[in-house]
Amino acid sequence: MNHKVYTVEEAISKMEAYCSYQERCHKEVNQKLRDMNMIPQAIDMIIVHLLDNNFLNEERFARAFVRGKFRIKKWGKYRINQELKRREIGKNLILMAFNEISDAEYLEVFHELAEKRAATIKETNLQKKRKKLADYLLYRGWESHLVYDKINELFQ
Repeated sequence: MNHKVYTVEEAISKMEAYCSYQERCHKEVNQKLRDMNMIPQAIDMIIVHLLDNNFLNEERFARAFVRGKFRIKKWGKYRINQELKRREIGKNLILMAFNEISDAEYLEVFHELAEKRAATIKETNLQKKRKKLADYLLYRGWESHLVYDKINELFQ
């Protein structure tokens, strides 16, 4: 249990470091401040300070989130969209952030991921093999029409 009491100045400096380390969304910062037992007025004051000094920026967060989850974790748009909604990012910001991924790159990563995964599935039953690949790709948030078209292409 965290019983340390922070002054607003200490909390600001702690949150500046927290936001500098990696992009954060308002929800994460708000939760962190609540975990530090800050009162609502102090939380509002600190968030305004972080916004004014560009430590906190939802658009920058959304763009970085989309790039990272797509390029590093190879998530599809559906999963990325769900995760951004869970972090209370607005619809317009989500749409704007998806501009970080070109359609060509999106499809290229999808095909590469699907083919690589298909090659590793050690299943002789074709139906089970198809299901395993579908489950894997759908869990990662790739659109179902892409997934099923690819499965039909790979396992005729």
